[in-house]
Amino acid sequence: MNVDFEIRDNIAWITLNRPERLNAVGQGMADELEKIWLQLEADETVRAAVITGTGERAFCAGADVKETGEAGLDYWVRPWNGGFGGIALRKTLDIPVIARVNGLAFGGGFEIILGCDIVVAVEEAQFGLTEPRLGLLPLDGGMIQLQRQVPYKLAMGMLLTGRRLSAADAKEIGLINDVVPREKLDETVQGWLQDIVACAPLSVRAIKQTVQRTAHLNPQEAHGQRLPAVIRALASEDAKVGVRAFREKRKPVWGGF
Repeated sequence: MNVDFEIRDNIAWITLNRPERLNAVGQGMADELEKIWLQLEADETVRAAVITGTGERAFCAGADVKETGEAGLDYWVRPWNGGFGGIALRKTLDIPVIARVNGLAFGGGFEIILGCDIVVAVEEAQFGLTEPRLGLLPLDGGMIQLQRQVPYKLAMGMLLTGRRLSAADAKEIGLINDVVPREKLDETVQGWLQDIVACAPLSVRAIKQTVQRTAHLNPQEAHGQRLPAVIRALASEDAKVGVRAFREKRKPVWGGF
């Protein structure tokens, strides 16, 4: 197995486990990740997912270039999937995904991070879309996502040079949420998870579904969408439970999953 996967207390934990290859993604790992995302899409009891890498050197060094397989045009025109690691371009997963960045994240590893919702990184982490330095392209999310998440000049500065970005600089431009000492990494991730599960599950799913599926629309068009998760959340008992608990000065007990 190239990926460790478990669900604990309604949280999915996904660990890229090829430390000898800096957790680079080969076809076997890609297939495993796709199965995991499909499983999570079908499991309404899961509240959030955390993806990380094994060891202290790398979150993910990208694609395993030592593997033989589809490349170039053959790779580019293959049937669409969810982007690198199955998550970089995925629009069908309605739970929050946190990247626990334990080391370097280059190429596809950075694309995975661009597909996550919340990113917590150790201080020594580095980020970069290094593909052009190998004569390649960040096809699976990098060229598409980066320009949408940071100002144009900053995105092009990275895309056109393959330059690496420190964790501190990545936070400065809004690519990641937290930069912490390694000993604080798990504590900080847990803090985000606690805040997520304090919210109504159906509300969280509705918010993410709306953001994912309306980003290409103008505000009026987006507001007019009647998305399934939004309808379900508004019609749920949780929409009453939360307000009632607030009035009674107690924590709500959610039932919507």
